[in-house]
Amino acid sequence: MSSQELAETDPAAPTDSESETDAAAQDETADAAVSAPETPCPVVDSLEQIGSRWRLVVLHELLNGELRFNELKRETDANARTLSRVLDDLQETGFVDRRLEEDSPVATYYSLTDKGESLAPVFEEIDAWAHEWLAECDN
Repeated sequence: MSSQELAETDPAAPTDSESETDAAAQDETADAAVSAPETPCPVVDSLEQIGSRWRLVVLHELLNGELRFNELKRETDANARTLSRVLDDLQETGFVDRRLEEDSPVATYYSLTDKGESLAPVFEEIDAWAHEWLAECDN
């Protein structure tokens, strides 16, 4: 039995022109998926690098200058495992430098790179926004 005969006997079967239209639509969908950006805008990419609570807290603390691991731990109230992981991530993404001082006592110091320091105006804007819009939360 030919496909033409099948189409005549099965009213739900697509015609040749419907099949061509469906194929064209699938090709357009596939092309759109290939050419579509991975994220909607650079803001999303940025937030993926700095957007976690702990990353922001650590970056904000380091704006005041170089700190030892234990000082950061005390200032941020993060547990050692979380802080260590966050510092590793920030170092890997180029926001933080790590310096090991091997004299007795051994100490690890963390500071912002130029990339990390470039976030200072961002924190200033967030602070200004918070003072304007979150004031009712201070009651």
